[in-house]
Amino acid sequence: MALNNTPAGTIRYWAAARAAAGTSEEPYAAVTLADALDAARERHALRPEFARVLLRCSFLVDGAPVGTRDHKTVQLAEGGTVEVLPPFAGG
Repeated sequence: MALNNTPAGTIRYWAAARAAAGTSEEPYAAVTLADALDAARERHALRPEFARVLLRCSFLVDGAPVGTRDHKTVQLAEGGTVEVLPPFAGG
């Protein structure tokens, strides 16, 4: 577990989110999805497209869709995974 009992896990970026972040995954140390995404925005502040892409993404937390829930209410777990999924074209 990260400092102060803050859960630590992995954020995985897919497609356009991966391109905007410049990485396919990175660690998080955050209690909520909102906290993890805020920290990711700060880490990638020099990549302005990253914040724009996040606005269009959907998220899975440990395999469960976040949907329209407020990201401040979505709790993260130790060893968890956040999947960042931009809209996909085609079908």
